Amino acid sequence: MPHRRSHLSHRDEHGLLESALQALRTANNVPVDFTAAARLEAEAAAVAPPEPPALDLRHIPFVTLDPASSRDLDQAFHLERNGTGWLLRYAIADVPSFVTPGGALDAEARRRGQTLYLPDGSVPLHPRVLSEGRASLLPDEDRTAYVWTIPTDASGRASFEGGQVDAPRVERAQVRSVAKLDYVSAQAGVDAGTPRPEIALLQAFATLRIAEERRRGGASLNMADEEIVCNDGEYRIERSFPLPVEDWNAQLSLLTGMTAACIMLDGGIGIIRTMPPPDAAALAEFRTRVTALGQQWPNALPYGEYLRTINRDTAAGVAVLHAAAGLFRGAGYAVFGVPDANGTMLQPPAHIAQAAIAAPYAHVTAPLRRLVDRWGLVICEALCAGRQVPAWASASLPEIPALMRASASFAGQLGAAALDMVEAALLQEHVGKTIEVTVLEARGSGSRVQITTPPVTARTTGRALTPGTQGRVRVVRADIASGVIELEAA
Repeated sequence: MPHRRSHLSHRDEHGLLESALQALRTANNVPVDFTAAARLEAEAAAVAPPEPPALDLRHIPFVTLDPASSRDLDQAFHLERNGTGWLLRYAIADVPSFVTPGGALDAEARRRGQTLYLPDGSVPLHPRVLSEGRASLLPDEDRTAYVWTIPTDASGRASFEGGQVDAPRVERAQVRSVAKLDYVSAQAGVDAGTPRPEIALLQAFATLRIAEERRRGGASLNMADEEIVCNDGEYRIERSFPLPVEDWNAQLSLLTGMTAACIMLDGGIGIIRTMPPPDAAALAEFRTRVTALGQQWPNALPYGEYLRTINRDTAAGVAVLHAAAGLFRGAGYAVFGVPDANGTMLQPPAHIAQAAIAAPYAHVTAPLRRLVDRWGLVICEALCAGRQVPAWASASLPEIPALMRASASFAGQLGAAALDMVEAALLQEHVGKTIEVTVLEARGSGSRVQITTPPVTARTTGRALTPGTQGRVRVVRADIASGVIELEAA
């Protein structure tokens, strides 16, 4: 599906949007900068980086693969065929070595929880001197990293999945990335039939991992991404599906997260990402909505496999995927192997699998941008080395789910409000006009619709439209300051 883009070019609307976004930051106390103490710690850590570990893997030609503009590079990979199987080495930024537990930088990171991505600029979890500098896996720079070594068999299965291979491990090591690859250029090489060798290997390996994901019953919404982009002060929304190379790259992170979860569960201590499977009521409601959309969902087909059959380029297909969002709820974190505030030893949850992945899973691959990963990395490394988990990590582990929950809620609310403002700005020139929409759902006397151009999702008033069809609505109001959009069925 091609990109759907809409630009905001009118000077007066641009000024209103800039003011609204700044007011949103102020009203929500979004951090403007780090505390002086946190900045000093980060600058000192950048000047005096951690002592390099004995394991030296700088001869391994790691590469990174990210959006072209990214500088906070958490991951670098190296893939090779290993006899009849595969060997993945996945290097993750050594954030734990730059953040002193209990220090000012640690406190600031716990307060933030994650990097915030807003239309008028990101708010990093760590000072950029680290996140986009000394701790980032930038090309042609010596770095320390947590290197995951994950052997698989010829079908791409690791030992914990039944593959007859050695157990995976993670160790701190010296690494050196040889290239900063980006998604668009990498995909262009694939499409032209001239992929880089690293990308050709990635495609082959990820294809096996995707087949394994289907075998174990993993599920994905496969919906288009919406991204707010600002270039030279001009805002636009891009709605597009991830490139194949992005999906391939994600398989490396998923495999590493599954590996981390198994290491922690086997070691009896850690923090895993959880999401319960949809209950009978949620599945029944989804089936009712699918039927109402005139679509066929065979009774014997699991919901995850059914979602793979949906044509994402049709109005009915978009509406089905929108309806499926109710099946992917309740994600959280579960801590085990340490006592809670009352001294009771925390146990693994009843459902240890993350339902969408259909396997146990942990966050460990994005420590520059997400707080929880720092704990997962040090716990797994200690368990693999046969050492006791650092006292600071085990003592503070029970605090992390609440910190991540609060951070996710804040980021979600802030991001939604910012998106509303940008969408309202893009619709300003359409006020009073009638435009085409895809109808996602009918609720009460209104509907939820997806506008094609500009790419905006909003609710209508007046008569309900038929879900899964194309329709037309009139833009009644688009207020940038509040982000309020009013549409009525035409």
